[in-house]
Parts: sequence; structure tokens; C-alpha cells
Amino acid sequence: MKKKFNWKKELIDFSFLAPALVLFLFIIIIPLVQGIKYTFTDWDGLMPNLNYVGFKNYITVFHDADLLQPIGNTILFTAVTVVVINVLGLTVAMAVNREFKGVNIVKSIIFIPLVVSLVLVSQMWMYVYSDFFSMIGLKSPLIDKKTSMLGLCMMSIWREIGLAMMIYLAGLKSIPSDINEAAIIDGANFWQRFRNVTVPFLAPALTYCIPLWLAAGLRMYDYSFVATSGGPQHSTETMAYYIYSYLFPYNKVGYGQTVAIIYLVVCIVLSNMVTRQLRKREIEQ
Repeated sequence: MKKKFNWKKELIDFSFLAPALVLFLFIIIIPLVQGIKYTFTDWDGLMPNLNYVGFKNYITVFHDADLLQPIGNTILFTAVTVVVINVLGLTVAMAVNREFKGVNIVKSIIFIPLVVSLVLVSQMWMYVYSDFFSMIGLKSPLIDKKTSMLGLCMMSIWREIGLAMMIYLAGLKSIPSDINEAAIIDGANFWQRFRNVTVPFLAPALTYCIPLWLAAGLRMYDYSFVATSGGPQHSTETMAYYIYSYLFPYNKVGYGQTVAIIYLVVCIVLSNMVTRQLRKREIEQ
């Protein structure tokens, strides 16, 4: 028997969703559409009139040599943080996935940095790099263009490793103990158990963690802005910082918005590709 469509129930259900949809419309969709319009202008963000220039901004983006360094910086930061945060997070999770005296204190100490704001983290590490490093005879990595981006990577790793630990720890807790015990009885060593038991059961956690820090790396702005202002010699200027510079200090909203729209498309495509591959592996396992 075909179920009768209940309009009243559907409207009531939709009313709970409506506030979020309205916020999404006014905060995301409308500004995005406006932003696309600005990409066809040379608007400076101040003048009331818009001067349309067609596809000039899009052509300029693909001939802009200044974009190469922000792209390289962003790739470096993203690659380092995604790999190190996930590897260390999983390592620490495996280390605390057992009962020993003070294990909860250890978990709390590792997790605490996550509650610190990105701005405060930047300020703290600027002090560590400038004062503490000088006390032990080391120079701050932020003053050398060869090491400045790695200095920012360390800030992110220190802050984010606690969240990675908790996610992977939850995945480890879900692994049935009898499977590990059976593997041990069969003579499997640590690496065999890790590859054939731990990793397959952690596939959902990997599907969540890798895209999470991939997106965080691609949009990184706070550390560059607070700790180095994109320097020295643009060595910590990321794509997000580059876009910000054109939108505000340079007052070239048309061009800055063009870079932002193209970069948004690239980020969406890349994130979807990575997520699809991880989900496919999760299903196969």
C-alpha cells in the first residue's frame, strides 16, 4: 500500500532545517555569487561603480609568476603537516592505547594545545623561537627563508596532534581484541599485525583525518599572518595570505577574488579526489 504524503509533517521537519539553510544562503551562497561577479571587474573594494573587464583577471592569473611561491609554500606546509600530524597522532594513540599509571594525564597534556587559539599558538611559538632557542644557541627558524615554513609547520603539528591522537585512539578502541590475539597466536609480528589488522580497521579514521588536515593546510592563513606576515621574502606567504593581500592591503578585489574562486575550485576537486580514494580503500578493506 502506497504511503500517503504528509505535507504537514514534511513542513514541520523542514522548519528545523530552514534556519541553517537561511544562514548558509546569506553567509555562503550570496557572497560566493557576488564574488564571482567581481572577478569580471577591476573593482578596488572602495569605489561604488564597477568597471567590467571581462576575462582579463582570469588570463592574468595564469600568467602571474608571483603565484608560484605561494603555491609552493602551501604545498610544502600541507604535505608536511598532513604526513607528520597523522603519523605522530597514530603513533601516540597506539602508545596510550593501554592502561598504565598516568595515561589520562598524558592524554590531557597532548590534547590541551588544541584548545589554544591559532593566534595565541603563533605568539607562544614566536617567543619559543626567539627567546628559548637563543638560550640554547639556536637561531629562530622564522628569520631564515629556508626554514621559516618548517617553523610554521611545527606550530601546527604541536597544536593538532592531540586531535589526531583522539580520533585514532577511538579507532583503535573499536578493534576487537580477539582478532589481535588470533594474529599473535598465528605468529604475526608487530608490523604484520599493524598492516593487516590495525590499518584496515582504522580506514574510517584515515578517511576523516587525511582530508581534514589536507583542507586545513590548503587554507592556512593564521600562522603566516601573525608569526611572519608572509616573510621573510615571501617565504611563508600561502595562497590564503596571497588572496588576503590582494583583497585588502592592495585593494585589488577583482583580481584577488579571481584567484580565490580558482583556488576554491582546485581545493574542492583535490579534496573530493582524496576523499573518494580513501573511501574506496575503506570499502575494499
